[in-house]
Amino acid sequence: MAGFFSDAAQYLPILLQGAKLTVLVTLGSLAFSTVLGMVWALMRVSGIPLLTRFSGMMINLLRGIPIIVLLFYIYFVMPDVGIALTAMQAAIIGLGIAYSAYQAENFRAGIQAIDQGQVEAAMAMGMSWSLTMRRVILPQAVRIILPPYGNIMIMMLKDSSQASTITVAELALQGKLIAVSTFKNATVFTLVALMYLVMCVPLIMLVRHLERRSGRR
Repeated sequence: MAGFFSDAAQYLPILLQGAKLTVLVTLGSLAFSTVLGMVWALMRVSGIPLLTRFSGMMINLLRGIPIIVLLFYIYFVMPDVGIALTAMQAAIIGLGIAYSAYQAENFRAGIQAIDQGQVEAAMAMGMSWSLTMRRVILPQAVRIILPPYGNIMIMMLKDSSQASTITVAELALQGKLIAVSTFKNATVFTLVALMYLVMCVPLIMLVRHLERRSGRR
């Protein structure tokens, strides 16, 4: 046990650098997926057949492509057409695009859970579709989607480890590099697992809190 703590003190600063990149990738891709997912969702519920079909096709396409393949495509293939991104940029965009499909379905479910009578009442008062969404539907939908949104945050934090496949030196890759050079696999990957757990537990508690509040409402 003393050896474990001694090794932990030695490896922790390097792993913390990786954890910092993990958080940055997670936050960046979360913001990007939220914006893009909302766009897909609004297109799905717009009532315009062309937009509805296009967004549905894109959502199904993105859900069917593995995240690692999407990351490889953005980082290794896009430079062939003149679009070269850093590994960090590719990771954020790739994860953001992949998760936008799940965000879209989450947002769509929240929007469609609102009583249609409220939409009709807002339209009768002279509100446009966009104003109705902004003033009536979305404020209520946000409260509905918060618990599943929290679950997406947790999944995204864990899936950020796939950024290591395109050389982003986040927590998983830093752990792998240390393990390869020191052969202390048990110690290193125990530390990596504990650090992921430390980052995930507050999010898990937040999701439970939001679910309880949603249930009371």
